[in-house]
Amino acid sequence: MANWYQWQGLDLILDCRLQPKASSDEFVGDLGEELKIRITAPPVDGKANAHLTRFLAKSFGVSKSRVVIEKGELGRSKRIRIQSPEKIPAKLNISKP
Repeated sequence: MANWYQWQGLDLILDCRLQPKASSDEFVGDLGEELKIRITAPPVDGKANAHLTRFLAKSFGVSKSRVVIEKGELGRSKRIRIQSPEKIPAKLNISKP
């Protein structure tokens, strides 16, 4: 199991490192304790957080309201809760509980 995710019941908790203003939205991979994610939105006026929420909701097959930034709203390192994900992106190689 990678160090950047854990399950709490049916919820998936991700520790991630965000790279805003990238050329595309993508999961980059393991950075040890964090999952690196690139998004195209700039880190201005909450745009990056909103874009990240949309990207993760689409990737995990849930509504935006089921993706919660629990920690790191103003920084690049974040802890995110995805409530009962419907699917797991193949690139992440996360096993369900």
